[in-house]
Amino acid sequence: MYIQRYKGKYGNKKKEYNGRAYHSQLEASYAQQLDLMLKAKEIKAWKPQFKLSLDVNGYHICNYIADFWILNKSGEEEIHETKGFRTDLFNFKWKLTEALFSKKYKLILIK
Repeated sequence: MYIQRYKGKYGNKKKEYNGRAYHSQLEASYAQQLDLMLKAKEIKAWKPQFKLSLDVNGYHICNYIADFWILNKSGEEEIHETKGFRTDLFNFKWKLTEALFSKKYKLILIK
């Protein structure tokens, strides 16, 4: 019997870390790094798969699921996105997120 392993459409492989499945090895590695930063008290908190509703002038355009939400030591909220490959759809959603949320969140792209 042949068992097919999951491989994303861009060649990424799902990776499990601490009982949670992440979309890529880069994302799982970054989650591990965030746990170390939390333990060292470099950040206060973090959550994976943080959902933002992208609404313009009362119209819901789409949702954006960021890889990570981080609360840093100063109390500032950050959105961290890990990307190995940028698509046109990602670029659109990232620019829309910047336009709508850059005053509330510090947006950081991890490559």
